[in-house]
Amino acid sequence: MEFLTLLAAGVFSLLVGSFLNVVIYRLPISMMASWRRECRAFLTENDGLELGEAPAEERFNVAFPRSHCPSCKQLIPAWCNIPVLSWVLLKGRCLRCKSPISLRYPFVELLTAATGVFCVWSYGLSFEAAALMLFSWTLICLIYIDIDHQLLPDSLTLPLLWAGLAVNSVATFVDLQSAVYGAMAGYLSLWSIYWAFKLLTGKEGMGFGDFKLLAALGAWMGWQQLPTIIILSSAVGAIFGIAGILMKGKDKDTPMPFGPYLAIAGWFAFFWGSDIQRWYLGLIAA
Repeated sequence: MEFLTLLAAGVFSLLVGSFLNVVIYRLPISMMASWRRECRAFLTENDGLELGEAPAEERFNVAFPRSHCPSCKQLIPAWCNIPVLSWVLLKGRCLRCKSPISLRYPFVELLTAATGVFCVWSYGLSFEAAALMLFSWTLICLIYIDIDHQLLPDSLTLPLLWAGLAVNSVATFVDLQSAVYGAMAGYLSLWSIYWAFKLLTGKEGMGFGDFKLLAALGAWMGWQQLPTIIILSSAVGAIFGIAGILMKGKDKDTPMPFGPYLAIAGWFAFFWGSDIQRWYLGLIAA
């Protein structure tokens, strides 16, 4: 029964992973289109600028239009949308125009399945497992959107924050007081660093989405795990940043998304944060 439960969780998570690919690709595009419309309306109404007739835009969101190849615009039949398997059968290419399909699509599906199975394996068929699956899958979306666009959408970070407070309102993972203080401390800690860095250098060191993401992590795990998350994310970010400069010749002034490191550090801290803290404190004591 345990094997069948994990198998069912894996299959369901694969299907969710296919949907996450849609969200990762479409949500930023839909947001940017909305911003363009709002900017155009603002400039026309408030500044009296004559911008001419707005270009016609096809309705585009997470649900519409149907899945299609970005190269040839051919609609993708249902059998080509089977998670992982379709990518393998098609050998990573479009059925019609043979354009390559990124390896990211099956990877996101497999990553979603792995995190879903791990949550069920850790907590069984329970409310805690369902909550952690939602937590993990939202982080996956945020990681890839930030990598692609250096953007952490409020439509993901804020619901994640409120969901953490709601889940812990009945002390599911931590008590409500720790969750509230975690959300407050998470936001204010990076907010303070942001303004200190800006006052000293005149530059913006991070985006406001990072504040909200750390606040969400604090709401799920409590303030106690915030030092671990910040240390882990900073260490991993520094390693990847230095590697990018040395191996790929990136300019040290090139902006680098910090959200993925926060999200990855937060996920590991949720499951192994106490062990990491004990190990770290043991090193200091030694």
